[in-house]
Formats: sequence, structure tokens, C-alpha cells
Amino acid sequence: MMRAYKFLMRPTVRQAQALGEMLRDHCSLYNGALQERRDAYRHASRTTVRYGQQSAQLKDIRSFDPERQGRWSFSSQQATLRRLDKAFAAFFRRVKSGEKPGYPRFRGVTWFDTVEFPKDGDGCRWDSTPHDPVTRVRLQGIGHVKVHQHRPVVGRVKTVSVKREGNRWYVILTAEQSQPKPLPATGSVGIDLGIANFLATSDGEFAPNPRHGRRAAAKLEVAQQALSRFPRVRRDKRTKNHQRAVQTVADLHRKVRRQRLDHAHKTALDLVREHDFIAHEDLKIRNMVRRAAPKPDPDKPGAFLPNGAGAKAGLNRSISEAGWGVFLTILAAKAESAGREVIAVDPRNTSRTCPQCGHVAAENRPTQEKFHCVSCGHTAHADTVGALNVLRAGLVRRKAQPA
Repeated sequence: MMRAYKFLMRPTVRQAQALGEMLRDHCSLYNGALQERRDAYRHASRTTVRYGQQSAQLKDIRSFDPERQGRWSFSSQQATLRRLDKAFAAFFRRVKSGEKPGYPRFRGVTWFDTVEFPKDGDGCRWDSTPHDPVTRVRLQGIGHVKVHQHRPVVGRVKTVSVKREGNRWYVILTAEQSQPKPLPATGSVGIDLGIANFLATSDGEFAPNPRHGRRAAAKLEVAQQALSRFPRVRRDKRTKNHQRAVQTVADLHRKVRRQRLDHAHKTALDLVREHDFIAHEDLKIRNMVRRAAPKPDPDKPGAFLPNGAGAKAGLNRSISEAGWGVFLTILAAKAESAGREVIAVDPRNTSRTCPQCGHVAAENRPTQEKFHCVSCGHTAHADTVGALNVLRAGLVRRKAQPA
């Protein structure tokens, strides 16, 4: 089983400058490889350039430009080229499946924020001594960089990545661990994700929605207005005031993101500790946050009828702010680490089905919170009813799965 660890790095001024140069040079390599593929397809009778061909050119590239490309790890540069190859593989997969293709794009310096080292010991070395209070990671071309290791790393380190977030640097490790021993059986639960409440369980409990983005909206609005007063210029042409305004906006966004992650981790941990089987809705969040489709007016060509776009935009904003996708990903990872079982079920009609008589009707849910069965008269909270139906569907699917 693979597990990831993320630690804050504390580089010196020179090391931070070198880390920025490493990102810039890897970004240049990525864009150059992308340009070569585009030119080969457009001007050379639609020739396809693959990863193996570009990786074979690295030796010549490093000898031709030793100042920018020759001083970095060969393996990290291969990982950058492999990253581009994965982007093209995903592009062709989307084309074949009929989805929106999304051709790989050139990366700006601010977009390219991660450099990966595929193997610990090849261009990098994670140096963690149990009795040494200071942990360091050695990076080729950078040196030994101090790391704030806030928890021990369990298992053998496989890969090392360096990531920039705003003005901070992080090291991300993936470690291979043995399969954990399952925790004692404690019972089953179904959860229903929402907006008014972050989630409701089949036991009748509720987890409140903290709405971190809404709380920070006023400060973020002021910071973005201050940033909008500066003209759009290149990154290296920004004044000190412009840089401070950019950093203020980035800090506010980072704080909201970290608060959302903290809430998701704590909520998922409580569920995993208290239940050995968890069922949730298989939500298609990307489809749920799509914009409202326009409604052309048949009587007036070129005009459109009201389609509720304003209300739908507010709903989409609330769904994105809740962070359901991040929460479900964290829940699955924590359940795997604890030996718990998580199953996703079809969400259709979970809040419209009566748990007493099984009657399905839209009229069973007259309001957002209230559930009242028009057949048997059963009354309960709508989210609790949905969670109970999710649990029952999960148990049925669990029994139907082959051993």
C-alpha cells in the first residue's frame, strides 16, 4: 500500500532561488517537448513523437545547455517528459470517448509548480534520522534543504516531489507500507452529502457545513479589488506593491483550502474510527456544477427565456465550496489505511424513497429538510432518510459482490 506525506521545506534564500530556477528549467523542458510534438504533427506529415524519442535526446540537450539543463537530475527531467506523455495519453483517451479533448497546453512559470524525482537516491535523498531534530532532503543542484517533519514517515520512501505553493515550498513523499491490520468491527453507516449540512448519517447525526469560503469572502473581495488596480504585466516586471497584493490573495486562498482540507480530514477520520462499513452516494460532481443551459425564445429569434442561471450559479458555488470530491477521496484513503470498507451507490431517488413502505414520489419531500411520505405518512428529516436509503443500497450491493 502506498501512502503520501507532505512536509514544509525551509530553504535558505539561495536555496529558494535555486528551487525557482529548477522549476523554470523543467517548465522550459516541458514546453520545448510539447512544441516538438506539435511541429512534428503539423509539418512532418502528422508524425507522432513519443516519450522514448524525446528521452533519448536528453543527453544532447544537457550537453548543449549545461547551465540550465545539465545541472539538474536526469531522472527528474525524464519524469517531466513522462508527465507530458501522460497528458497526451489522456487527450487521446478523451478524443476516443467523445469527451471534450482538452489539448495539452504550454505551461507558464506560475502554472508549472512540481518537479518529481521517481526514485529516492537518484537525484535526491530523503535524510530522516530518528534522533536528529532537523530533517533534510538533498536535491541535486540545490543541496541539503531543511524540512519541518511534523510526523514520522512509515515505510520505504519510493518517490520524492518538490512543490511550490505561493511563496512556500513543500516536499511530498510516497512510501510503501505493509497492509494494515483491520480495526475491530463497529457497525455500518450511510452518509448523505449536502449543503445546509455537510453530511447526515443514517444514525440521525449531522456534520455542519463550515462554509470557510463564505467566511473569507469579504477579505478576499477587498484583496482582489486592491490587486485589480495594478496593470497586468509580466511576473518579472511587477513592483513590490504588486507582488504583495498578489501574495495577499494567494495567502487567503491557501488558508481557505487548508481549512477545507482540515475539516475533510477530521470528518473522515471520525467516520472511519466509528464504522467499519461506510456507504455514500456515487455523485457526478462535475455534472452537478455545470452552468444552466440557455433557453432560446421561439417567438423572438436571438432572445432567450429565463433559465434560472443566477440561482444555479449560487448552487454551483456552494457545491464547490463544500468540497465533496476532496472529502470522498480522503475518506477512501483513510478507510483503506484502517482496513475499512467504503461503497458508492446510485444516488437516484435516495431522498424520495420512503424507508418504511418503499413508496417513491417527488411529493415525499415537500421542503429541503422535511420528508413526509404521501402513502404511509412517515415523517423524518430528508437528509436522514437519504442516508438510510444509501446504507440499505450499500448493504445490498455488498452482499451481491463476489467474494
